[in-house]
Amino acid sequence: MAMGPAATSPDAYVEALTGWQRKLVEQLRRAVQAAAPLDERIKWTHLVYFSNGPVLLIRAEEKRVLFGFWRGKRLREIAPRLKPGGKYELATCELREGDVIDPQIVTALVQQAVRLNAELGNPAAPSA
Repeated sequence: MAMGPAATSPDAYVEALTGWQRKLVEQLRRAVQAAAPLDERIKWTHLVYFSNGPVLLIRAEEKRVLFGFWRGKRLREIAPRLKPGGKYELATCELREGDVIDPQIVTALVQQAVRLNAELGNPAAPSA
């Protein structure tokens, strides 16, 4: 998916996707929503989920889907596929056509990320 106009809602974001990216994003989205109560928004032109600050992102691109966590560096024991990078403690899992991610792993990641935000505060706050 090439970067285009920002979607007006999470549903519109998913509806704009096609092919394997749409299928994968739908699967990730269902697993994330089932794992914990989160505020789902469009931010920075992709799906971002919040609980006491940003928790995770799902971003579809032309040849990959990024599934990332603001405190992902602390989650690598659950999912070694998470690669650190960027600000904060961000780590992302790069998914390409044909890749799968176990919904139980998604659940564990989301629940631990929400718990970390509850314990440590907003990871995007200036003092974090």
